[in-house]
This record gives sequence, C-alpha cells and structure tokens, in this order.
Amino acid sequence: MIQRLLLLLFLIVFAVSETADAAVKTIVLDGSTTVGPVAKSFAIYFTKKYGVRVTVSESGSGNGAKSLINSSCTIATMSRAMKEAEIAAARKKGVNPVAHVIAFDGLAMVIHPANPVRSLSISQIRSIYQGTIRNWKEVGGANARIVVIQRESNSGTQESFKELVTGKRMRITGNSETQSSNGAVKNRVSTTLSSIGFLSLGFVDSSVKVIAVNGVVPNEKTVKNGAYKVTRPLYLYTNGQPSGLVKQFIDLPNTPEGKGMITELGLVSR
Repeated sequence: MIQRLLLLLFLIVFAVSETADAAVKTIVLDGSTTVGPVAKSFAIYFTKKYGVRVTVSESGSGNGAKSLINSSCTIATMSRAMKEAEIAAARKKGVNPVAHVIAFDGLAMVIHPANPVRSLSISQIRSIYQGTIRNWKEVGGANARIVVIQRESNSGTQESFKELVTGKRMRITGNSETQSSNGAVKNRVSTTLSSIGFLSLGFVDSSVKVIAVNGVVPNEKTVKNGAYKVTRPLYLYTNGQPSGLVKQFIDLPNTPEGKGMITELGLVSR
C-alpha cells in the first residue's frame, strides 16, 4: 500500500514538472548589450538542444530590469547589479529579483591605434572624464584635444564605469559624446584619432587600442586574479529561484559548453 502511494506521488510530481516545462514555450531575455552576445550564443545552443525558443533583446541593463519588474521577460540580462530602487519597485509588483553571476568582464579603456599613449592611471582617466585634463599632451600624447566618449545613462556599462572609475556622483564633462552601445563606442573610437572610450573586453578587436590602467592591461588572467581593477560581474536575473527549463538555461555558464562560449566571446568564465 505504501509503495503504491509513493509511486502515485512520484507520478503526480513528474506530471506537474512535465506540465510546467511544457508551459515554457519561449524564454525571453532582455537587457544589456554587453551580455547580449553571450545570451544569443546560449539561446542558439539551448534551442538546438531542448527545442525551446529563446529570444534575446538588447535594450540596456536598465530596461532589462524594467522588463523583469513588469513581467515582460523571463530573464533580465544586466552588466551591473540591480539598484535598490529597482528591487523595491519589483517587490511592489510581487516580483522577487534573484541574481545569477554568469561571467566577469574587464572594462577596457580604448583609444585610436595611432595614439602613442600606452597607459593611464585611474586618476588621469577620472580627470579626463571630468574635463580637467583636456589635451593628450597632458598625459604624454600628441597636442590634440581629447574627444571623450561615454555611454547613455540607461547603460549598465556606464553605471559600472562611474562606480569603478569616476565615482557615482562625479559629473562627466558636458563636452563628452554619448554612444548607445559597445559597438557604437568602438566604431567612434576607431575612426577618431584623439578619442577615448570604454567598452566590454568582449567587444575589443584590432580596430581600437587597449591601454593599461594603473599599469595593468585587461585580459583573462588579470580580470580573474583581480589585478585589473576595472572589472565587474555580469548577471542574469530571474523572478525567484528558477526551475525547470529556465533553471537549465541559468545553469549553462557552469557547464563546459557554457564556459567555452563565454571564453570564445572574450569574457571571463567563473
């Protein structure tokens, strides 16, 4: 009798689990342009393996948080941690944001390849973005006005840069230019001889020159061991602890396949 009851209980639990997974027809991700390439790579792999459609939008970390709060996405992709105000807004709507660190990223300071400058201190970068250092000759470069490139206010990369380099309360010079994505920053710097910008290590290529910060160049080793100080975690956020297929997606960064995709895209696996 007891064995029959246990078998019946197992079948009920299994059926509920199968029903819950069947209900997940589409996993929707929205948020960071930095996390976007990893999310898309995961999506292709996951759809092929499990037959579940996964969509990825890149509207910025702030909008990713809003999507999770408004229950318009399954997973928010973010290149910064959710703010206290965002968590409070989520809880008011019955949403419980749970953070999952999937990788680490070095924020690379980039300049035009023809610029002779090789290294800047955090203090010098802060002064450039504050507008008190305005010419490259003040930091060992040519006699040319520095074109300062930043990201839009909704960007997690912008938030991370302010937290790690300038300080959250420092006002960035009004002469700076704002770009909407890592790719746009890279394009602007690669075509502007006297520019400086910052972007995810995963977007760096030969079109821009990465400079050392406090004498340390960002790479897998220096990001992982903490020698490169302008480093941040990258996140996936769910509403509560994930289960079923969503949990399997969230767990991808812990698998050999997931780690391989992260490394291939220039980021640093956990």
